[in-house]
Amino acid sequence: MPYLIGADVPEAPAGHRFRQLLDSSPGILQMPGAQNGMASLLAKKAGFNALYLSGAAMTLSMGIPDLGMITVDEVAFHIRQITRASGLPLLVDGDTGYGEALNVMHMVRTFEDAGAAAVHLEDQLLPKKCGHLNDKKIADAHDMAAKVAAARKARRHLYIIARTDAAASEGMDGALARAKLYLEAGADAIFPEALNSREFFVEFAKRIRAEGYPDVKLLANMTEFGRTPFYTAEEFQEMGYQMVIWPVSSARVANKAMERLYNSIRTDGGTHKQVDNMQTRAELYETINLAAYEALDSSLIATIVPEAMPQRG
Repeated sequence: MPYLIGADVPEAPAGHRFRQLLDSSPGILQMPGAQNGMASLLAKKAGFNALYLSGAAMTLSMGIPDLGMITVDEVAFHIRQITRASGLPLLVDGDTGYGEALNVMHMVRTFEDAGAAAVHLEDQLLPKKCGHLNDKKIADAHDMAAKVAAARKARRHLYIIARTDAAASEGMDGALARAKLYLEAGADAIFPEALNSREFFVEFAKRIRAEGYPDVKLLANMTEFGRTPFYTAEEFQEMGYQMVIWPVSSARVANKAMERLYNSIRTDGGTHKQVDNMQTRAELYETINLAAYEALDSSLIATIVPEAMPQRG
């Protein structure tokens, strides 16, 4: 039930549920991006067992660029609405940790309290950029390792993924050296960002396991319009990855649909040409489980959904 109540609220900590799901998944763990509570419900309805909250999706919903401008509390607001609505384990984009080691520890506790299951930290410097853009500023590897260690120390159950953006500037050797350092600092998994070919994905997976980490879990990012070619979840699994995210896909689709709607209202004087593209009132109420809410309060009369729009007089 949306905004889970009573017996519907999961008892196990979110991080434990995420780890169990990852370890027991028969295939690669698929985590589509969900930028708000409604998106999380639609993803759950489609059959997904875990979700991803992207910094880029949060910022675009606020109408600002993804440059590390948002705060821990703003992210916590998004975490709360998604986890309360869906109850699914949520991996959250932690950007650069919002500061140094103490800030990272504060972030970890705040995200846990808000309901997050996992977080990834990246080795960029502020102002950070999307991992698929040019000329990113990369942090000192040991400074990043200190942040990972701080996150590990602060967490109660949060699953910690270390992201490295170094492949573009330091090559495969540099990205692998960083990944090993982050694992030694306490990361649970590694996220090599913006690899641009199947060969790079396969090489990274094979080498990190051959160099002392045979059981390490790896996360792949399948964002559109970036440096990574289109691969399916099954293809990433074949390359040696256990998790895959589609960070901004739902937000991109929603934005394009809203753009068409507004242009149609402006051009046609109303929404009549867009009705077939809309979620109906009945579909909305089913998704948010309106009937279950009404049943909680005896003073509410059960809603009867109109069968059709009134005809024009």
